[in-house]
Amino acid sequence: MNTENLFRPFSLKSLNIKNRIVMAPMSFSPNGIPGADVATYYTKRAAGEVGLILSEGTVIDRPASSNDANVPHFHGTAALAGWQNVINEVHAAGAAMGPQIWHMGIMDNHHSGWVPATPFEGPSGLNRPGFSNGNTMTEADIEAAILAYGAAAAEAKKLGFDTVEIHGAHGYLIDQFFWEETNLRTDIYGGKTLVERSRFAIEVIKEVRRQVGEDFAVILRLSQWKPADYTFQLAKTPQEMEDWLLPMAEAGVDIFHCSQRRFWEPEFEGSDLNFAGWAKKITGKATITVGSVGLSGEFLKAFTGESSDPTSLDELMRRMDRADFDLVAVGRPLLSDPNWVKKIKENRIDELKGFSKEALGHLIMD
Repeated sequence: MNTENLFRPFSLKSLNIKNRIVMAPMSFSPNGIPGADVATYYTKRAAGEVGLILSEGTVIDRPASSNDANVPHFHGTAALAGWQNVINEVHAAGAAMGPQIWHMGIMDNHHSGWVPATPFEGPSGLNRPGFSNGNTMTEADIEAAILAYGAAAAEAKKLGFDTVEIHGAHGYLIDQFFWEETNLRTDIYGGKTLVERSRFAIEVIKEVRRQVGEDFAVILRLSQWKPADYTFQLAKTPQEMEDWLLPMAEAGVDIFHCSQRRFWEPEFEGSDLNFAGWAKKITGKATITVGSVGLSGEFLKAFTGESSDPTSLDELMRRMDRADFDLVAVGRPLLSDPNWVKKIKENRIDELKGFSKEALGHLIMD
């Protein structure tokens, strides 16, 4: 298996990495503040030759931006001090890193029973059709949230992170604005078309860009599918995708992180390009592909107890060799094995580990 193109350097603005491998945002910080164990966890992956680490989702400074007490903040003295330690150690181990800044929007109540002090907020109080569990945001709420995204990005730059990723996927706040089933607004943040419903995302991107400047790399994570509908497509044709993505590229996105459940599946009929391939073709921007890379089963089924075995990277390399996308995000293999990248680079395929649900429950260090 020729993986040479996985190990070429990549540079874009503030982001300079030694290979094309990204650690996907999949982890957690007990009690909501990244401690020494979290720093060690990420540093192990950096030492294992991951090029770029994207942190777990870290919430912006808005009431009820999370439904889980163990989701870390990217604001406040204690949390930012924890992230300062993380980035210092990751840099010392030779990797680049960016926080994923997040607002979860309208959520189900957490199974632990923990609830935030104020109700959840979203475009219309919904997180899926027919399910209301929070407040409809006022325009003042929206403006405050936009500023909070920008402030979190500015803190990332101040702490010395190499990039920042805005979470706009998977049914969370920005995605709730995109989806017609959860955005029923009749003001400037709603509308019948995806382009109209993208206004909130565009204003978030512009504010992030304003606060970090032109030379800091900004990543946006997007998904077509929804947790309530795995087959859903926000953009159902290449033209709709162009109308959706180009304004966000113009607003300041440098890299589109295109989430799929299976990276090898084509996005539209008539082409084998996946989501990341189409995003690159349409915008000319760099893209990250993600979705069941290196494992036989998909991530979502891990929550139901399904295990996954290592699988070939031949199809990934075929697409990378023809430059469909620029970077490859790997989640579960790196959760269960900090040395996954080294093993791929050294062709130690027989030493690759599988993945089980248990790996989601604690920080694996070895």
